[in-house]
Amino acid sequence: MAGALPEGEPVPLDGSLPDSATRDVGANGFAVYVHVPFCASRCGYCDFNTYTASELGGGASRDEYAGTVLRELDLAAKVVTPPRVDTVFVGGGTPTLLSARDLGKILEGIDQRWGLAADAEVTTEANPESVDLSYLKDLKAAGFTRISLGMQSSSEHVLRLLDRKHTAGRAPEAALEARDAGFEHVNLDLIYGTPGETPEDFERSLQTVIDAGVDHVSAYALIVEDGTRMAVRMRRGELPFPSDDVAADRYLAAEEKLTKAGFHWYEVSNWARPGGECRHNLRYWTGADWWGLGPGAHSHVGGVRWWNVKHPTAYANRLNDGVSPGHGRELLTAGDRHVEDVMLRVRLREGIALDRVDGPAAAQALADGLLEQGAYDAGRLVLTLRGRLLADAVIRDVAP
Repeated sequence: MAGALPEGEPVPLDGSLPDSATRDVGANGFAVYVHVPFCASRCGYCDFNTYTASELGGGASRDEYAGTVLRELDLAAKVVTPPRVDTVFVGGGTPTLLSARDLGKILEGIDQRWGLAADAEVTTEANPESVDLSYLKDLKAAGFTRISLGMQSSSEHVLRLLDRKHTAGRAPEAALEARDAGFEHVNLDLIYGTPGETPEDFERSLQTVIDAGVDHVSAYALIVEDGTRMAVRMRRGELPFPSDDVAADRYLAAEEKLTKAGFHWYEVSNWARPGGECRHNLRYWTGADWWGLGPGAHSHVGGVRWWNVKHPTAYANRLNDGVSPGHGRELLTAGDRHVEDVMLRVRLREGIALDRVDGPAAAQALADGLLEQGAYDAGRLVLTLRGRLLADAVIRDVAP
């Protein structure tokens, strides 16, 4: 489970926001995130706010969860009135441990209270072993338009080390089933740099996602978080720590193979075929407002960021008592928002206007081969391939 939440300032019991935050809500788009905190088992590398049945205790029934989320939505609808909801993303955890009917109830509740845009993108994450063709057809009928499957690797030994429960062949099979169920947009997630993974293992994983016919691939370097089983094993010397050099090699391999297959990078860790970009994540990266429903979920509206209590039982108890599940919040200054905007937009293919970053630092990054010359001449900061490998350093230098 993830570490403790920051305290922040208290959230009003009714969840209300300052008038300044709600005045132009949704002017740059409005998104809804729904956190489903349930997992059948815990992966050794995971520190997300998720819980297995043995970790939950009382008061957090999976069967009652949709109703609990709808109670938070009732509260939210009294606080903000966006012109529409452009995107919905159900994440976890394993959202597909809930029935397709319950996920549909949550989506219907969002539509009834706020209204879904006619072309709304509606995504759920899923573990490959948690869905089948029938379930996927039910999700599509409920209004979901996009599915993101956690594949991680096509090598059995890598999956075992990550404590994944599906077999190597199940993820691409589930992706094909999603296509058969009518999903136009399907993502497969990869993790690279796992101890014991060979270049050939990762090459096969990349070929597998291409052959599965998906239109989106996310690929992330393994990050070992304190408190996870994998971190303990590494401190004991049972496993080597991830190598930055290996991670760079894997990233270059992903860029080469995915580009040749017709994908393009649009964020440092994300590639898509034309039209396959995740619109929900783009809302985050470009400063839209969003409301996060569920335990531990974060929200941002008009420069106010807040986060819910973490444990599902505490979350349900708050809502049963008719009060906000918010644990704490912060009011971002104009300077805070500018720095965060730079941090996020630099990672995007479209980059950011040069007049929004530190000029001398950007000039040095260009001289170091980290920025595209043509974009720079046109007044924008856009990372080169080498710049993407060093994105965090570039961001640190150019953020004013």
